[in-house]
Amino acid sequence: MKKATMVLVALAAVMWIAPSAFAQDSAGAAAGGKGLMAIAAGFGMALAAFGGALGQGRIASAACEGMARNPGAAAAIRAAMILGLVFVETLALFTLVIIFVKI
Repeated sequence: MKKATMVLVALAAVMWIAPSAFAQDSAGAAAGGKGLMAIAAGFGMALAAFGGALGQGRIASAACEGMARNPGAAAAIRAAMILGLVFVETLALFTLVIIFVKI
């Protein structure tokens, strides 16, 4: 039920925003569609930030649980956690770079 609710909320958000994208005048469309690109870039960065935050939370949670279960391996777990966090953050930064290159 919760998944269906989230899908309906996302669909309602897209239906609410779509008319503003199609209401662009012909001069703006002839300029290369920068307005639509800005809207798409905003959605892309929001998705990247959401996914990155979700991933980082799961990484930190698993690392804390691992360190609590085995305190002797805390140093190795911490190193692996930091490496995982770097990879997740790099994906979000790559998204930001792609957005700035495209706009």
